[in-house]
Amino acid sequence: MHTQEAEYLIIGRNPVMEAVRSGRTIDKILIQREAEGSVKKIVAMAKEQGIQLRYVDKKALDRLAPGRPHQGVAAQVAAHTYASIDDILRRAGEAREDPIAVLLDGLEDPHNVGAIIRSVDGAGAHGVVIPARRSVGLTEVVAKASAGAIEYVPVARVGNMAQTIDVVKGKGLWVTGLDMDGIPYSEADLTGPMALVVGGEGQGLSRLVREKCDRIVSIPMRGHVASLNASNAAAVLLFEIRRQRTIAENAGKKEGTGE
Repeated sequence: MHTQEAEYLIIGRNPVMEAVRSGRTIDKILIQREAEGSVKKIVAMAKEQGIQLRYVDKKALDRLAPGRPHQGVAAQVAAHTYASIDDILRRAGEAREDPIAVLLDGLEDPHNVGAIIRSVDGAGAHGVVIPARRSVGLTEVVAKASAGAIEYVPVARVGNMAQTIDVVKGKGLWVTGLDMDGIPYSEADLTGPMALVVGGEGQGLSRLVREKCDRIVSIPMRGHVASLNASNAAAVLLFEIRRQRTIAENAGKKEGTGE
């Protein structure tokens, strides 16, 4: 657990209870194992709102909030407000562009998530979607790794990534998974409305998410290492998507002028 996230912690039973009651965006609540009393009410409220719970030892909370009376409970709140998938699509519509959304299938390294948000901004894509579980949220480390891009890129958080793929398909997006055994990305048509799915560190795309993708593309490797870091791989694809779109747009303009 990253100590840099401490600034975004709410400590103590009453403060956490009020944060849950107010509807504030909470990434997860850390509960001391075997805690009694009002902690049980916090747990019930969190479950009702679908907030992730993690049970930890007292030592873990002591390290996270040194010298602060945590009373066996702490809430990690987002460093930035979450958006919705509709917000991401609206952003593309306002730019009069086909949407490009990046779906992160279980990335747990905040530096990777922050770097991907930065690449999304740099490539002119429209937003990022992360799952509520088995994924890092919008922590301070993610915000710092994004180098400020978190202020400009909408990030939506969803309960189920496989179901979300069905949702974006229903909205007209072509779902492209990034994995080692797909067709080379340079041979794929990456124009048109698209959701790019990037798998987690180590395990790649989960089976169900992979099955729901319309196609799988890969980055051919010529060195001794079999694959790129997730954020580097996402950056390669995002800028290839932008390159192909720019070529298509320029070709369309020439046709329109009769050249």
